[in-house]
Amino acid sequence: MEIIFLGTGTSQGVPMIACDCAVCASPDPRNKRTRASVHIVMDGLHLQVDAAQEFRLQCLRENIRQLDLFILTHGHTDHITGMDDLRRFCDLLGGLGLTVYATDEGISRVIAMYPYAIMERPVVKGYPAFKLQELPPLLELPQGTIQSTLLPHGGVNTLGLIFTERSSGKKLIYYTDCKRVPREAVELARGADLVVLDGLRPLPHPSHMSIPEAIAVAREIAAPRTLLTHLTHLSDHATLAAELPAGIEPAHDGLRISL
Repeated sequence: MEIIFLGTGTSQGVPMIACDCAVCASPDPRNKRTRASVHIVMDGLHLQVDAAQEFRLQCLRENIRQLDLFILTHGHTDHITGMDDLRRFCDLLGGLGLTVYATDEGISRVIAMYPYAIMERPVVKGYPAFKLQELPPLLELPQGTIQSTLLPHGGVNTLGLIFTERSSGKKLIYYTDCKRVPREAVELARGADLVVLDGLRPLPHPSHMSIPEAIAVAREIAAPRTLLTHLTHLSDHATLAAELPAGIEPAHDGLRISL
């Protein structure tokens, strides 16, 4: 199993518009954060989680050439706005519609934003087509399983995702955009090889976990390696990496990890 971090930033991105802080002005490429999303390869199956405003540029940067299914964690702008660029992957599927999994809230947002794409196959080559389905608590695939759990995120719920690859047994957790990780989600994450957690900033936030809150959850799950994502310009990569406890580290755009 492989995870590719296409983006690790917030809705404002880093650097931010009209900001001259040390992180926004930093020459360290790890401080250049596009909006958060990941691409996961599980026994050859290519899964995309969320599509930010920079999705097209992220795919070009990381040479993403295949996509078999798409998961929308929730319908906020920084996770859904790039979905129109999924049209190229419909071409690469031979003109078939792309299966899109989401919550009821996410499905409603996709229908509202992309009414022209809700169909079984594209109208013509080069158009998008989304086959919308609610992600079940357990999705069984030949390549492995995807479990889902709901994570509170302000006025909506985010899909927390648990990927288990069939051939290797490796287990990957992706819990982005959440204020807390409920007990059920902690238990589902037990035994994971890698955990990715929302860790917005050092300061508290009403709908995201702060870095101290994410550290507490990471210690509770007790995976050998935890990565923080959805980072703001309040965190310099090198400084944060040096301050975090052993086994916890900040992710960065373009990071690739094979399990």
